[in-house]
Amino acid sequence: MKLSRIVSLCLCWLPALVLAADPHAGHAGHGDPSPPLQQVSEPRILYWYDPMYPQQHFDGPGRSPFMDMDLVPRYADPGDDGSSMRIDPSITRNLGLRVASVESGRLALAFQASAVLGWDQRHQTLLQNRARAWVERVEPLASEDLLQPGQLLATLMVPEWVAAQEEYLALRRLGDAELQAAAWQRLRLSGMPEELLNAVRREGRVQMHWQIRSPQAGVLLEWPLRAGMSLSADATLARIGSIEKVWLEVAVPEQQAHWLEAGQLLQVQLPGLAPQQARIEALLPQADSQARTVRVRAVLENPQGLLRPGMSAQVSLQRQAEQPQLLIPADALIRGGRRDLVLLAEADGRFRPQQVLVGREAGDRVEILEGLQAGQRVVSAAQFLIDSEASLRGLLARAAEDGDPDLHSADAMVIYHDEDGLMLEHGPFESLGMDGMTMQFEVAPGVDLSDIAEGDAVRVWVRQLPDGLPVVRIRKREVQP
Repeated sequence: MKLSRIVSLCLCWLPALVLAADPHAGHAGHGDPSPPLQQVSEPRILYWYDPMYPQQHFDGPGRSPFMDMDLVPRYADPGDDGSSMRIDPSITRNLGLRVASVESGRLALAFQASAVLGWDQRHQTLLQNRARAWVERVEPLASEDLLQPGQLLATLMVPEWVAAQEEYLALRRLGDAELQAAAWQRLRLSGMPEELLNAVRREGRVQMHWQIRSPQAGVLLEWPLRAGMSLSADATLARIGSIEKVWLEVAVPEQQAHWLEAGQLLQVQLPGLAPQQARIEALLPQADSQARTVRVRAVLENPQGLLRPGMSAQVSLQRQAEQPQLLIPADALIRGGRRDLVLLAEADGRFRPQQVLVGREAGDRVEILEGLQAGQRVVSAAQFLIDSEASLRGLLARAAEDGDPDLHSADAMVIYHDEDGLMLEHGPFESLGMDGMTMQFEVAPGVDLSDIAEGDAVRVWVRQLPDGLPVVRIRKREVQP
């Protein structure tokens, strides 16, 4: 009895439940057809991957070879063309992502280097003996003593000069003008200094001693004389250096040497002294093969004698680049072994890797030679997050494949170049797995080497061929210290 009542109640409520689930069910057969279900398109699958090993991509579903789990699909973003990716703007704001515009401007090239003060070798005096002599008296002096002009240094006796003076005076007393002139000429040729000759003619007596005096103010750099010494005709008596001016010897990295030229003013900072300026006098012709530097000589005035040879200094120079170039923040550059990339910020929150050719770098700005246009926007902060995601999606690899796969680059130093090719001391060609070394490269036809000189720092591109690695592109490289 109870069971039959329960069944009856269920049958009574069944129509009501059907109507509640589908309001149109009760109107079937009254001419109102049900609307068709909307078809939803499936998103395109880019590849399959293991979330624990996302850098490895697979063409289809299956089990992961790395973890005990199924592969999961990576779907394309709406409107994705395979070369860019989209990130929701709210997410980029939370990541602190910033973009910067590609601008046209001139790099503020800054140069800094170490320097050492040295003697002004153009104003050094070397006193040398002119005939065989004996040192009769030496003044109490030592190396590095300060000297005044005309200060007495030593007294010598030269027997050869004594005999020649006696002969001249004897002929002068005889009044034979011709013989007297010949004797006077022999005195001059014997090496007697002008002051002794004048004393002989003026006083009419033999000058027994030759007094050595300092011809200038300065420092006694070399002092070998001792009383009682015997001197040969070519012996060094003293070497005296001037301190009115000092030389500033600057060690400039080879890749920055072409920034400098004679006449430029360097800012000089010496320990404990006020900043000074020194004018570049010359870029010396010989480079330091060990330190890879070029020596630059500048001159500093030293009126108070505070500057001493051997002191160290720091020098700097700032100048503007000659021609405007496209510039981006240095933080926006993603450096690679074979090529450099930036992330272009496009409309609708899309980001696209773009290969660029980098020029000079100064401070926080980088010169772009190829790959960008003024007004484009590049990611300058938090790009490592987009870079990581782009790497997982294969965008960076795809951007790299757009170039020449047989082209490889490295930094190098030019040893020399001639009709046989380029001798380079190069760094590693990472894309070739080739370590740095010194070797000769052939140069492909059409490559311009007119502005390439020995010692230049360059970046070279070589093409991998069955019979060698010819250089197909070369560009001077400028690096800030």
